[in-house]
Amino acid sequence: METPTHLTQPTGTAGADLETLARVVGRVRANIERVIEGKADVVSSTLVVLLAEGHLLLEDVPGVGKTQLSKALARSIDCSVRRIQFTPDLLPSDVTGVSVFNQNTREFEFRPGGVFANIVVGDEINRASPKTQSALLECMEERQVTVDNNTYVLEQPFMVIATQNPIEMEGTYTLPEAQRDRFMARVSVGYPVEAAEIAMLDSHTRSNPLDDLEAVTDAAELRKLISIVGQVYVSPAVQRYTVAISAATRRSEELSLGASPRATLHLARAAKALAAISGRDYVLPDDVRAMTRPVLAHRLLPSADAAMNGRGAQAILDSVVAGVPVPAGS
Repeated sequence: METPTHLTQPTGTAGADLETLARVVGRVRANIERVIEGKADVVSSTLVVLLAEGHLLLEDVPGVGKTQLSKALARSIDCSVRRIQFTPDLLPSDVTGVSVFNQNTREFEFRPGGVFANIVVGDEINRASPKTQSALLECMEERQVTVDNNTYVLEQPFMVIATQNPIEMEGTYTLPEAQRDRFMARVSVGYPVEAAEIAMLDSHTRSNPLDDLEAVTDAAELRKLISIVGQVYVSPAVQRYTVAISAATRRSEELSLGASPRATLHLARAAKALAAISGRDYVLPDDVRAMTRPVLAHRLLPSADAAMNGRGAQAILDSVVAGVPVPAGS
């Protein structure tokens, strides 16, 4: 079916640019799938967040490949990468950096923390105290770090990939709402299907596939791809549809906390990245709907009555989205 003209308009995104994006994304996807078996949807969501300049939260039980996924993405890009192992005794200064007095120069010198990298892998983020978790707030939103009244700008691109265990597990802290809202998307890896798990036994018992991964792109090329995604067209109709979904979550009686304006912006950016990966220079309502679960569900808080009735945030969100009229003609 032909796409209605009110959803598509000429943009500055040339076909050659989208072909370049598809080629690079294909190489990165193939690299990651050498490590993560049978999780094409999870890999796709990860690449969408990367191109949309967002941050990714991987939440699931231990042992399903959360850290492997984040490390596979990091190794696929020739850029600076740092890993922070979040533990109960981790300090905020370990994350952001600290000023140290130099006895020779008689001056304070700044020593950067773990966030000073293009890709920051935060392993088991919810095992650190809320005080340490809050050290990420400024850098995730503003791409900068302030220490002792001095502000240090982080190099672009900048992406935080954090893993966490379900909050019911022992020794974990619930991420504050402000922290969750800064993650563009939350993805659950889930258990592999039987065939993928058998293939994993064959490929992972002989050697670690991560050891053989080589970078297939670099930070400079990634910045170009992000610029291409930024030029993808979002029609007024799709913009109104995106806002309508967020507004509907705020009105829902089953939710005590709906989507924030930041969530609306993240949803639009993720939809643009998905459209670009799909080879289009314009966003369809289907792109927005496809990203509502990973982008919005982790930000919503069910009301007490909804929780007592067994209604989770994801189920409530599906009902809310189903009640929002889709732009005519799409």
